[in-house]
This record gives sequence, structure tokens and C-alpha cells, in this order.
Amino acid sequence: MAYRALGARVLSIALMDAPTAQAPRGKRWRKYLSETHDLPVDERYFSGPPTRSLASLSLLKDGWWPLIHGDQASWLIELVERTPLPNGLDDEAIDLVHANHFFTLPFVRRLVGKRRAPVVLETHDVQASQFLLRNRDGFFISPQIGFDALLAIELEWMRTADICVHLNYEECELFERLLPQMRHALVYPAVPPAAQSRRSERIIAVASGHYPNYLGIKWLLEEVLPLAPQVSIDIVGDIDQVIKARDKRLYDAYRHLFLGRVPEIEWVYERAACVLLPTLGGFGLSIRTVEALSSGAPLIATPLAFRGLNVDLQEIRNVTVAADAPSFAAALRHVHARSSCGDGVTPNCTSDTRRFFDRVFGFDAYVEALSGIAAEMLVA
Repeated sequence: MAYRALGARVLSIALMDAPTAQAPRGKRWRKYLSETHDLPVDERYFSGPPTRSLASLSLLKDGWWPLIHGDQASWLIELVERTPLPNGLDDEAIDLVHANHFFTLPFVRRLVGKRRAPVVLETHDVQASQFLLRNRDGFFISPQIGFDALLAIELEWMRTADICVHLNYEECELFERLLPQMRHALVYPAVPPAAQSRRSERIIAVASGHYPNYLGIKWLLEEVLPLAPQVSIDIVGDIDQVIKARDKRLYDAYRHLFLGRVPEIEWVYERAACVLLPTLGGFGLSIRTVEALSSGAPLIATPLAFRGLNVDLQEIRNVTVAADAPSFAAALRHVHARSSCGDGVTPNCTSDTRRFFDRVFGFDAYVEALSGIAAEMLVA
């Protein structure tokens, strides 16, 4: 959408990350197509490693064997190496390639071929960290690959791009230090805003079923809420199923707080008097934090909720940062007391959080950043 706003003709090339039937056949392709039917592009292409690649001895040796030791980087690279160029793509005029994730670059290398098309790589966090996080709940055999080895694979492929675009501040600083000879740019993503808080009725926490979210919600229930027993909150998202599976006792004690997955998240933010961000783990920019900022509601958050953001939180007046359970609970009691006596401030588009969101994560800011990068690359 951003490149179209700049007047470009945009092609989308979707790559499946597992051996699969040719699109649109197969359950995974049907799911992807149903979720992206309104993708704002001019032409769509699809590809992925064919199912016959599962019988390849080279994939067994170079992909599957590293994978069972936790090397998801090599596995994805090998799959993409076996992903063919879609029919008709050779006839397209391509002036610039914007690639998501380093492991798509083997495909991009073949796509570019003899074309003089610069490659913009959007790194999407430090993938070595993400791989290790996923490995935590998987079954792998020893010796398991470590962070340094995964990072080395990531850096090797990143060097083949013309510029690396990073979506958060810490990631940008790290890669600038590790790859000083390359061009880098910090471009915060354009995130669709959540509904603005209007009625100020409830204190909410929104969490999906990822392990770092489990740690944060568990801490909120076990260490914070006992210090604010009079406060009732709503916990939204499929984190309820993770809590139930990992700690049935805790789930049973607080089951009345869980709303589970909801069809439309907008109504949750619309009635939020305050949004809680009890973040204790994870890497990269937190989309839940960005969503909460866009709602305009007051926030109570741990410092890690703002990872990846180069911002002085003291300048955002409706954010309370609480580094431990007692201070988090104190802030929670304060918000509850103000709401109970009708002294809450109705957040809107003029709140500090919403203004910060528009300035940093708004669509216009993203288009302006990409415009500068494209201009630099196309004249280089």
C-alpha cells in the first residue's frame, strides 16, 4: 500500500515456508488467500518448495538434519533455495525489491538475476533470537545450535542486500554495529490504529498465546493483583488457553477475568479506561504496545513493553511505567480509584499516546520513510 501511494506498480510474491501443493491448492494456501483477499497490490504471485522436495536427500542433509538440532535458519534457507520462480514473473519489469526476512533472499537473488534492481531487506527483529524463543517449546536433539551460529547465518545473507530496514531501535543499533559496511535505516512500521477509547469503563490486558505473554499475565495474576484485590480487569485473547494448559490452578482462581478470543478487538479498546502491558519477555517491537498507544487510553506498563522504541516516556503523560509488582499495583489502584469516582479522563485523538502513535506509526510517516529509501536506492 505504501509503494502504491508513491505511484508504483506493486507485485506481491508470497512464499510458503513449508513444502506444499501449488497455490491455490492445499489448506495453507487456502487459509493465506482467505486472509489476504483484499491485499492492495497490482499483481499477485505465489510459490513455495514443492512437496517432492521432502524426498530430496540434499534437503535431508542440509535442511532437516540441522533443523532437528534447532537450526531453523538453515532449514528455511534450504526450503527457499528449492522454491521456483512463479510462471510469468520473468516478464515483469522490476525496479526495486522489498524483501521480508533474510531467509527469502535466496529466492530474491534468483528473481533479480541480471536485473539492476536494488534489494531492500526488512529484517523484522533479530531472527536468531526469535528462533531460540521458538525452540524453547520444541523438541530438538543435542547438540542444539546456539545464538551465535544462528546469527552468523542471518548476517551472511543480510550482506547480500543493498540496504537493511529495521523496525525497532535496538535492532537497528545492533545490526549497524555488526554490519558497519552496510546501509541501514530505522523505519517503524505502519500499524492500523485500534479503536479509540471512548467510554472508559474497564481496565484491560490484551494478550495472544505466546510464551512471553504467558510470563507477563502469570506475573500480573500472581504478584500484582493480590496487591490490588479490589480491582477487576478483563484479560482478552487466547492467552486464557495457555494459562489453562500450563497452570490450571492459576486459571481456575482467575477464570472470571478471562474473556478469551473476541471477534473484534475494537470494542475492547473502545471501552478501556486503562490498558495494562505487563511485559516480561520477548524480542523486537511489541505490536500490542503499539495498538495500546493508538487507542489513546492511559497505559500502565513494565519498561520492557517499550522495547525497540527510542522514546522518552516521561514526555508521554498518560503512560505509567512500573518496574515491579508493588509499583504496578499502586498504579492500578490509582486508576481504579479515579474511574470509580468518575474522575477518569476520557482519552481521545489528542492524548499523548495517540499523538505519539500518529507521529511514529502512522501511514503517512511510513510512506515518507520508504519514499526516501526508494529515491536513494534508485539513483545509486
